Amino acid sequence: MSLTIAITDGPLGPAPAWQPDRAGAILAFEGIVRAKEGEGTITALDYRAYEPMAQTMLDEIGRDLMTQHGLIAMHIHHSRGRVPVGQCSFRLLIAAVHRKEAIAAMDEFIDRLKKDVPIWKQAVWKDQTGKRAD
Repeated sequence: MSLTIAITDGPLGPAPAWQPDRAGAILAFEGIVRAKEGEGTITALDYRAYEPMAQTMLDEIGRDLMTQHGLIAMHIHHSRGRVPVGQCSFRLLIAAVHRKEAIAAMDEFIDRLKKDVPIWKQAVWKDQTGKRAD
């Protein structure tokens, strides 16, 4: 069981080449900043995190799901700071023997991340007023 966690500044670069031993399924999810937030247009998202707790929670969720779903490995990478539209702000890579376990773990991980991990985002609105540009 291998778990890697990183929280780094700015947008995430390309996904690393990654193929753990015994993996029959490798899933990759990338969260991309989109230009529309509700009815408004944004240019970026600013992420902030309470890092000690965020690292602990990401580790706890990752280990829990790896055990629960019998995963081989997981790589978690999240941005902090500004991430422009079109760029990646979150990446989750999961390796498992079979696809069903990997798919179930991915879905559950993202739900728990949004609910439990102290990482917050704030939209940077296109009109720079802090209000939605409709």
